[in-house]
Amino acid sequence: MSLTDTLRLSTRPRPLPRRRVPFRYGLWGAWAIMLIALMAALFPALFTHYDPYNSVDGAQLLAPNHLYWLGTDQLGRDLYTRIIFGARWSLSAASAAVAVGMIFGSFLGMLTTFIGGKTESLTMRVIDVLLSIPALLLSLSIIILLGVGNTHAAIAVGCASIANFARLARAEVLTIRQQEYIEAGFGSGGRFFEVFIRHVFPNALPTLLAFAALQFGQAILALSTLSFLGFGSPPPIPEWGLLIAEGRNYLATAWWLTVFPGLLVMVIVLATHRISRTFSGEKR
Repeated sequence: MSLTDTLRLSTRPRPLPRRRVPFRYGLWGAWAIMLIALMAALFPALFTHYDPYNSVDGAQLLAPNHLYWLGTDQLGRDLYTRIIFGARWSLSAASAAVAVGMIFGSFLGMLTTFIGGKTESLTMRVIDVLLSIPALLLSLSIIILLGVGNTHAAIAVGCASIANFARLARAEVLTIRQQEYIEAGFGSGGRFFEVFIRHVFPNALPTLLAFAALQFGQAILALSTLSFLGFGSPPPIPEWGLLIAEGRNYLATAWWLTVFPGLLVMVIVLATHRISRTFSGEKR
């Protein structure tokens, strides 16, 4: 091989190594968990053939076995079946709570911040007062006024999260308001609400959706806490927090009544947190 051929081969560009796209096991696992929970809420008959309200004579407080996978409660009801049917109550209430907080809080924070002036200042002072109150205490105060029930508990938890959504929406609008395309929108003859709907709202929505996914897990925890304290769903509704509350009196003799529902709530909350990190743009 001549010197010219050697130099030609040495200067030939080498192909770049292929970048391996990491498989996000945690993210896919989180989506799988949420999909299973959604399927259980919509189609509980696919997962069990028992009735969550009917008790079986002689099957009280049975430990997990081949017939009752997660054991039975003090009335002889299958705990696995009650957890499956409880997904409908817990997930629907959490979804309603997040919807209340996101709709009212985001709209309030974005609109008043985009208006600016005294309207923004007065609204943010009210938001600061609400943020200074613990969320659980605020939820309890609201639910005492509305009454006990799954729907009222969802409204109470949603109202307690309005201030968080409003504060986040304000931070997003403060950044968006200074962009050049906002000035261009007004300069081209756009009206206030036209610019707000076409430019401000779409650019702030991704961050709010990521926060909503995070708040979904917090709403499940808050609703479970209210049910545990007796302010949520009344018996015999198999809501997850109520299942934990009913099993606390048998913790020494029937540990499965509290351990399995508690583990389920923990797994669902961790899954929603993982999904919210993806929405916020985190790569790992």
